[in-house]
Amino acid sequence: MKRLFFTVLMLCFLSCDKSDDNNLNGNNPYVTSPIVNLTLNLNLPEYNPLRFPGNSVVLTQQGIKGIIIYNVNNSLYTAFDLTDPNHIPNNCSKMEIEGVIATCPCEDDNSYDIVTGQHQVNNQAYPMFQYRIQRTGDNITITN
Repeated sequence: MKRLFFTVLMLCFLSCDKSDDNNLNGNNPYVTSPIVNLTLNLNLPEYNPLRFPGNSVVLTQQGIKGIIIYNVNNSLYTAFDLTDPNHIPNNCSKMEIEGVIATCPCEDDNSYDIVTGQHQVNNQAYPMFQYRIQRTGDNITITN
């Protein structure tokens, strides 16, 4: 009986995979995962808008084409890359933000919700490339 319990326990441990934690973005063939590890201090003027729900900040020099951070309700934040996830990054694939919608200026007219990352029309399309985000006190940490 002890042997059976030990075997079941070992199978449970072996079936867990740390790489599952890193699979926020599925197997998108168009987007590579850049290394992102940022801490934003909300006391700095450039990040102050993130103190208030409904506001966002764009970090242009991070990620693939920039990162949009959005404050949903002061305890929930989202962070997505601004590259259109449904084609290879190119000159026109940096999305533009208007309200809570990110739109690709390429001729495919893809648009996404920056709260959920989902495509506005095609539920079979890849969602926006998501980063992990956590608020601790006056700091927001963004990682992948």
